[in-house]
Amino acid sequence: MTILGGDPAAVEIVTEVRRKEVLLKAGALQNAIFNSANFSSIATDANGVIQIFNVGAERVLGYAAADVMNKITPADISDPQELIARAKALSLELETTIAPGFEALVFKASRGIEDIYELTYFRKDGSRFPAVVSVTALRDGQGGIIGYLLIGTDNTARKRVEAEQKKLDQRLRDQQFYTRSLIESNIDALMTTDPSGIITDVNKQMEALTGCTRDELIGAPFKNYFTDPERAEAGIKLVLNGRKVTDYELTACARDGKTTLVSYNATTFYDRDRKLQGVFAAARDVTERKRFERALQETNVEMESAKSAAEKANLAKSEFLSSMSHELRSPLNAILGFAQLMESSSPLPTPSQSENIAHILQAGWHLLNLINEILDLAVIESGKVSLSPESVGLSEIMSECQAMMEPLAQGRGIVMTFPRFGSPIFVRADRTRLKQIVINLLSNTIKYNREQGAIDVDCAASVPERIRISVRDTGAGLPSEKLAQLFQPFNRLGQEAGGVAGPNTATMFGERP
Repeated sequence: MTILGGDPAAVEIVTEVRRKEVLLKAGALQNAIFNSANFSSIATDANGVIQIFNVGAERVLGYAAADVMNKITPADISDPQELIARAKALSLELETTIAPGFEALVFKASRGIEDIYELTYFRKDGSRFPAVVSVTALRDGQGGIIGYLLIGTDNTARKRVEAEQKKLDQRLRDQQFYTRSLIESNIDALMTTDPSGIITDVNKQMEALTGCTRDELIGAPFKNYFTDPERAEAGIKLVLNGRKVTDYELTACARDGKTTLVSYNATTFYDRDRKLQGVFAAARDVTERKRFERALQETNVEMESAKSAAEKANLAKSEFLSSMSHELRSPLNAILGFAQLMESSSPLPTPSQSENIAHILQAGWHLLNLINEILDLAVIESGKVSLSPESVGLSEIMSECQAMMEPLAQGRGIVMTFPRFGSPIFVRADRTRLKQIVINLLSNTIKYNREQGAIDVDCAASVPERIRISVRDTGAGLPSEKLAQLFQPFNRLGQEAGGVAGPNTATMFGERP
């Protein structure tokens, strides 16, 4: 001031220079902001016609300023469906009719209300992008609206982030739902506790087991829901010390007093930093299993008792069979002896008598073989019969069986037909067993046949190196429901109450009605 000598004119010149510098600086700043390539700045007149279209708008929307200035409004490059929806929403909010178009974009700003909204812009090439738009009314010195300024930013990146976040959130919700579904669908009562034994989560089965709601259970001590709290608490400590407990029995006690025996299985669980979070436990109702185990124990005792009784009965049977075998063999030896004497007596028997004596001897020796086997108690005890395979003439076996069974068949007027062998047929078999089987089959067909009936025996090759012996008779046959029981030992298939006596000795095949 001393340099200027206090000249008022000089002071005024300096002040004006400074004012112009400030204005120039402010104008440059405003110009830099307005022409920023990061923001689309669109200024319109009062009717919405675009007057200014900055560099940012050109970059984002793809239009040159000359393409739009004094030609279109911002509504012409906006999504028309969004304009309709915005006009409808504003009409309801402000209780006045607002037309879809430019009016919907600036109505709030024209009333002095701050307005920032999301809008979809169309680029010149037809593509679209989301934008966040801030609208301000431009006024003259008297406050009258001379236009509007719409400043927009490309919201694509934020929308993409939001979409990804939405997917992640949905994936997390799906995972949580899946995990919860697994927990709730489990047949066991599941729960988690913190390291001090306080319940942090439960499933529906735990609610049913205790009669308490999830909210009531969470935050309560685990031990409170068992008849022996100290044992329950000890179970938690066992898990924490050993990290795992299996088949730890507890008795759960519900609110109504109902008790349930459960098998408690638990393990510790941790966060990703391996920090202990608590105990995961599963309690399975084992009431039925315990009842079954008790019943099984009782059954085992009964079975042991029955086994002991059966062994005693079996021993008695063996002793009886042994004794009876000796008793049977003595008179049979006498019969064979007398038959042999008759065969060699003087004078010699007639041919007819010789044939009858031969039948007696043949049947007697066969019966003696069977009785001798009864004496082998080891065979009876094991339930197995030893076999002595040899080459056996089938025609000879058939002839012997026919001779033995013919008198029995004739007694009932039954005609027996046996196969005629053109050439000798030999099979590898146990001679005694093969004969025993055929005799048993023939005996049954005679016993259960009708009077004056017929029996047809056939021998034919079924598959290579196999001979099938079949016996067909005119008896009543078997109902279909009895077929499955056909080869059960000592099963007479409903004929127990009939007038025909059963077998006197064990056979290798079941009775055939």
